[in-house]
Amino acid sequence: MINIMPINIERVKHSRLPEIDFNNLPFGRIFSDHMFVADYENGEWKEGQIVPYADIPLSPATSALHYGQAIFEGMKCDRDANSTDVLIFRPQDNARRFNQSAVRMGMPEVPEELFLEALYELIRLDRNWVPTEANSCMYMRPFMFATDPMLGVRPSDTYKFMIITCPVGPYYSKPLNVLVADKYVRAFPGGTGYAKAAGNYAASMYPMTLAKEKGYDQVLWTDGFTHEYLEEIGTMNVFFVIDGKAYTPELDGTILQGITRDSIMQLLREQGVEVIEKKINVHEIFEAHKKGTLQEAFGAGTAATIISISGIGYKNQHIDLPSAASRTVSEKVKKHLNDIKCGLTNDIFDWIVRV
Repeated sequence: MINIMPINIERVKHSRLPEIDFNNLPFGRIFSDHMFVADYENGEWKEGQIVPYADIPLSPATSALHYGQAIFEGMKCDRDANSTDVLIFRPQDNARRFNQSAVRMGMPEVPEELFLEALYELIRLDRNWVPTEANSCMYMRPFMFATDPMLGVRPSDTYKFMIITCPVGPYYSKPLNVLVADKYVRAFPGGTGYAKAAGNYAASMYPMTLAKEKGYDQVLWTDGFTHEYLEEIGTMNVFFVIDGKAYTPELDGTILQGITRDSIMQLLREQGVEVIEKKINVHEIFEAHKKGTLQEAFGAGTAATIISISGIGYKNQHIDLPSAASRTVSEKVKKHLNDIKCGLTNDIFDWIVRV
């Protein structure tokens, strides 16, 4: 169990918990009773506090609204199937990646101790919001944004670090059709592609709208020079299983260093599957499909966990991937991952923190 340092807490007078239908949880629309807030001023983080979930006042000149200094993390926790503990998945890794994003965006790092203590105390307080229903969990959103009330292109002097949580059901309800980007670009070398910065997602909205108009669910991004080398999907990393081996694009500064991605690679290797990180040309995927060696493709991310890809479009071409019966690699690793998250199997990687 984790020992939590004291954090000032203001509890809600009336919980909204009785109003929630845990059998019908839309993703990211229902929020728990409390949130964590800490402010950065005069070169240091002030004492944080947990307060009732509510709107926050902002100046119209708030720096983040104009210049985009905003980062976030996505995390999940589940109830232990065999006890009353809440299990948080790899929180230390999220804390480290949060600070990598902060450095790239010219923002102050959040001390890892503050990040983790705030998270644990918030989950402890709202533990009854963690669902027990199948395919549901608690989603946690730490985020930070610039708060200087002034106009001027420079790093802000003040920032707000917050954590909000929400009980959620599945992010995707069915396998995805993805459209390979051949015009718009998510990231270039030297840019912010590896950071979990809000602006990276803003840039994806219009291309995703165009993809949906063509009948696709998501965009599979490519490099900005040739539009041929695959990078990541709009909300997750991507894997391809070809002739029994799992391939995923290598990290080169334009791709998010996914924690779920890393977990899957470790689990696949534990299961005896060869994992290869390399530059993957879209034509390799279409050729593997033509030869009959492309067994499956899937996305991997915190929100989605693992979601199968049912079809891939590129320019004027489209391929349909094998049916569910052929998705043996992703289904096996998904079960293994979920069993670890729920305490149903031995956590040999020491990924779980019990609160």
